[in-house]
Amino acid sequence: MSAYLMLRKGLLPAAARVSTLQQRLLGTTSSEHGGPLHLVKKHVQCELKGDVAVVRLNSPGSKVNVLSEEFSKELIEVMNEVIASPHAKSAVLISGKPDCFIAGADISWLDSASSIDQLKSISTSGQAMIQKLQDSAKPVVAAINGSCLGGGLEVALGCHYRLAMKDPKTFVGLPEVLLGLLPGAGGTQRLPKLIGLPEALDIALTGKNVKADKAKKLGLVDQLVEPLGPGIKPVQERNMEYLEEVAIRTASGLASGAVLLPSREYKWTNLRGIKFHLTTHQKYVREYVLKQARGMVMKQTNGLYPAPLKIIEVMKKGIEEGPVAGYEAEAGGFAELGMSSESKALRSLFFGQTECKKNRFGKPAKPVKNLAVLGAGLMGAGIVQVSLQKDYNVIMKDAKQDGLSRGYQQVYKGFNDRVKKRAMTSFERDKVISKLSPQLDYEGFNSADMVIEAVFEDLKVKHKVLQEVEAVVPEHCIFASNTSALPITQIASVSKRPTQVVGMHYFSPVEKMPLLEIITTAQTSKETAAAAVDVGLKQGKTVIVVRDGPGFYTTRILAPMLSECIRLLQEGLGPQNLDKYSKAFGFPVGMATLADEVGIDVAYHVAMDLSKTFGARLGGSDVNVLRDMVSSGFLGRKSGKGCYVYSGSKGKDKSVNKDAEAILQNYRIPVKGSHDIEEVQMRLVARFVNEAILCLQEGVLSTPVDGDIGAVFGLGFPPFRGGPFRFVDSYGASNLLSRILRYREVYGNHFEPAPLLQDYAKDPSKKFHSK
Repeated sequence: MSAYLMLRKGLLPAAARVSTLQQRLLGTTSSEHGGPLHLVKKHVQCELKGDVAVVRLNSPGSKVNVLSEEFSKELIEVMNEVIASPHAKSAVLISGKPDCFIAGADISWLDSASSIDQLKSISTSGQAMIQKLQDSAKPVVAAINGSCLGGGLEVALGCHYRLAMKDPKTFVGLPEVLLGLLPGAGGTQRLPKLIGLPEALDIALTGKNVKADKAKKLGLVDQLVEPLGPGIKPVQERNMEYLEEVAIRTASGLASGAVLLPSREYKWTNLRGIKFHLTTHQKYVREYVLKQARGMVMKQTNGLYPAPLKIIEVMKKGIEEGPVAGYEAEAGGFAELGMSSESKALRSLFFGQTECKKNRFGKPAKPVKNLAVLGAGLMGAGIVQVSLQKDYNVIMKDAKQDGLSRGYQQVYKGFNDRVKKRAMTSFERDKVISKLSPQLDYEGFNSADMVIEAVFEDLKVKHKVLQEVEAVVPEHCIFASNTSALPITQIASVSKRPTQVVGMHYFSPVEKMPLLEIITTAQTSKETAAAAVDVGLKQGKTVIVVRDGPGFYTTRILAPMLSECIRLLQEGLGPQNLDKYSKAFGFPVGMATLADEVGIDVAYHVAMDLSKTFGARLGGSDVNVLRDMVSSGFLGRKSGKGCYVYSGSKGKDKSVNKDAEAILQNYRIPVKGSHDIEEVQMRLVARFVNEAILCLQEGVLSTPVDGDIGAVFGLGFPPFRGGPFRFVDSYGASNLLSRILRYREVYGNHFEPAPLLQDYAKDPSKKFHSK
């Protein structure tokens, strides 16, 4: 029995207990006669199995392990003990969590750094920790299960051998670029050396997840462990034990020589080796690879995100000048990026998303199990798809057979595409589809827990379906409307149970867009709101909750910006320049193209509805431009013509619609200011941000975080700017106010600053975000 267990059972004499406690305070626990290695710390535990030290990573009270300062310190201390122990001949690093090895670094640790030097120290300490693993004379095996990301993968790369459970939940990756950072613990240096420059760039520049079997093919993983089937123990528990057993045998074999380390050498005698040497070590081919990578980055980011370019630079440095220069460049680049406004904004969004993954209303008393969706159009079918893949039983109802058939085909195609990408099997696809009931009537609605309507955007139509639904559903059933602008209070006015009516505004395409905007009225019950958020979270959505009102939050803040777009087109800017300037600010899609994607008819309908409430604030342009375009059949991409004419395969080719330009000419107005790129950008952004601030002031938003998340993930506000409220903090409230006041003088009172903005402009210490 180990000294630790003897102490727990009270079998040691008092003097020995004191000695053992002293050792535990120093990070060790062993018998006074040098017994088996047994370490117990907060995040890291170690026990000896035979001559293999099993180092278990298991942060308490969390579903994932993250590399915090405390976690990293404990791992170093434990590995020092393992390396020094005469009893351990090898080691296994394994997680105590079934779905996570290490999910990356603790972002709050990075946020606590107030200088470049502090961030550089975090990077160099991480590099040193992992180098310690690599330099160990005792073989260290990483046993990977679940997510192995960022610093987690860097830890695994420092081990001598890597095992991975062949499971859909097991994947590796370096997602730091998505937070405006680069891998700072050796990832930029070890990865190209291990798998070659092109593959390393692909992983580090995209931040994508690499599944276990793909990781094995790339050489990131040395061995896959096939999961076991059902047995006496739960499958997950038995698979974790089995992974540990295989890892222990492998580590013991490596120490004894019975198992040989795989050769990391690339030879010129096979195609893979030739590719590695040419693209990584042959100067001219390597320069071509780096040039192509830079070109891809510039095309996708317009140079607005510094992290991808820095990753390319740091990898190049290590390959060309050696590891000392490479690691120094990595630490310096990590620190430089960590202090950048772009990374701070992206990290803010990360924390915001994390908050929006929680249900602020608590767990619903009666969780939704059976869903019904009214309308089998693009939105309805999309809602059905994201619901089915989360194991809901779903009824999809439409008024017409051809519409129902198209909806079914859309859902089937969505899952079949996943089969083609090997994200699911054909059996899994058919099993999921079997939970769908497409129909033309209300049969089965008597067992529905929630009905989501995605019918035509007309109040009378919505009233009709609400009344029909309430006649056939059970009393506890929730009615959710997918309207994008109609006030939920108005929709609920005909309901017998208005406390169970809520808005669930999805974004198109539903299966790809991450945001769900939930709208509550003064009558919506907490239980209804809790159930709606619960459904959204299970569907994989990032959820914001806003108060009811015309346009809610996202549609309301988009409307004034689109109005300014129309005015700019009336001034003769042209759709191509409008797209160019808005994309240069960081929007993923140009504003003219966005109008076509949304639908000119939808934009006209929303503009007419919202102008009744907001009047001059949505002014500045002539809404008759949209009216005439709709009358001419220019509805946007869906009709083949809008601001642009779409042709070619799936409408990929586009040219300016000359007939739409002729309509604009009929409403031409003189240019009062300039069409300089910054002036155009700020006219658009000022109206967007000002309306967002008004939404916060009026209580439509409960927090600036919700406002930033909604704008970025629902409307494409540039992520590196952090959202409208983060933008105000960085740009300066007084600077923005000065702009808006000048625009009001030049263009009119649709540029009327929000009182809250004026308040913040008076006091520079006021910020929407504390960090």
